[in-house]
Amino acid sequence: MKRLKITNDHGWTPRTLRKQERKIKNTLLRQRVMAVRLVMEGYLGKEVASMVNVCRQTVSHYVSLFNEGGLELLLHRDFAPGREPFLTEEQQEEIKQLVLTTTPVELGWDVASAWNTKLLQSYVEKHFGVCISREALRKLLHRKGLSWTRPTYTLAKGDPDRQKNFEKQIDFIKKT
Repeated sequence: MKRLKITNDHGWTPRTLRKQERKIKNTLLRQRVMAVRLVMEGYLGKEVASMVNVCRQTVSHYVSLFNEGGLELLLHRDFAPGREPFLTEEQQEEIKQLVLTTTPVELGWDVASAWNTKLLQSYVEKHFGVCISREALRKLLHRKGLSWTRPTYTLAKGDPDRQKNFEKQIDFIKKT
């Protein structure tokens, strides 16, 4: 098997690579730099692989990346774009504003005084034509900065003066 070599060091030395390693927070990226540094220091590919806990081909890949483009290419990682969201950003914002400003009763959806995921699910399906799970709606609302709270009841006929007197009486009872 051929020995791994750093053909182009791009101005990096083992000492400067070690300093760079310490600055990197991501463990996987730090592992890449460490593998290249160890090869640069003269270790064999299989020795580096066992030290860094990866296979020898991975170490070889790291070295070839470093030889091609230096540390920048070694640390560059492309991620898959991910799945397209079911709802556009505007639709998500519309749902957030709907939850914040209206109730299902005002829109004639239900007798409920607050939105829940079941009601939102049917609203989204009717208005946007998208079938989305209740859990996905819950996560969407969480990403938008909303969290579920149990609705509290306020007495419409409560007398503020009597409530203040009652609080004073309770405080007096607690003190004695």
